[in-house]
Amino acid sequence: MTRTTRLVTLLVAVLLLGAVGAGAVLHAAHRSGLKDEQQADGPTVRAGTVSLRPTAPRRLLVRNLAWGPHRDEIATVPADDPGGPRTASGVKCLRFHAAAGTGICLQAVHGALEDTYRAVVLDSRLRVRHRFPAPGIPTRARVSPSGHLVAWTVFVSGDSYAGTNFSTRTAVVDTRTWTIDDNLETFRVIKDGRTHHAADTNIWGVTFADDDRFYATLATGGRTYLVRGDVRARTLTALHGNVECPSLSPDGTRVAYKKRVKGASPDAPWRLYVLDLRTMKETATAESRTIDDQALWSDDHTLVYALPGDYGSDLWTVPADGTGTARRLMKSAVAPAYLG
Repeated sequence: MTRTTRLVTLLVAVLLLGAVGAGAVLHAAHRSGLKDEQQADGPTVRAGTVSLRPTAPRRLLVRNLAWGPHRDEIATVPADDPGGPRTASGVKCLRFHAAAGTGICLQAVHGALEDTYRAVVLDSRLRVRHRFPAPGIPTRARVSPSGHLVAWTVFVSGDSYAGTNFSTRTAVVDTRTWTIDDNLETFRVIKDGRTHHAADTNIWGVTFADDDRFYATLATGGRTYLVRGDVRARTLTALHGNVECPSLSPDGTRVAYKKRVKGASPDAPWRLYVLDLRTMKETATAESRTIDDQALWSDDHTLVYALPGDYGSDLWTVPADGTGTARRLMKSAVAPAYLG
């Protein structure tokens, strides 16, 4: 090959690489621009009035992930028509939950140099009742059945539960007095009948039974546990091992949770299980994919949870008793809450 041929070949290669790079940039820019446009094959989303008051018939609230002007807003649909048109509230949240006319909305505050985060308590008309600074990236949020207590968890280091290099902070607030326990790690941990002291304690994923009792995940010594919390006594009592992100059933008898299973990939280690709190019997659901979410009970028999989708996440549902099959409930949505 002559010197001229080599130079021509090099020039052609450079031009081709430049064209590919430019094409990739243009494609990315086009795709980014589409986020502001409602997609023809996506759900219909319109601005409107959204209330957190329990209604009849039931309604489902979600963080809307459909591309368009209402992306990331809290939106609502009839519970029996989750694929129908969505009514968007104008309120944007990264994590959200609601019950009995109270909402908890975890938000990003975009700054010139870096983002900060806050927890916002909302009333039934989605107006701000109170704001609290949040020390990290939002990951979990729950409201008690009465609406009197709210809880949230953030990552203060790391951004995934899959590994071990992360730290969380979980807070509980009484919306009647605005008293805050801003770090549940200060509660007394009771494990194997004894007070447990450890520097590596992490608490996350609160789910409320009432205005005093709750369940959550305790991590210590490289293991996780289901703990029962007592707000008044400021205690956390370990009940069962290998439980993450618990969710209490409406009848208070079972907990749905993520369980790490043997042989699974370190990047996808969890399966969705249900624990009977009386017998401590575990039941694997029919969902065979890894679940990195705090599942929600839509009723005493059915679970709802998020899985990755084309535009962020989709909501899926599966029976809680291990029967049936998983099915997609709703496209482009996350952080569900049922009202009514």
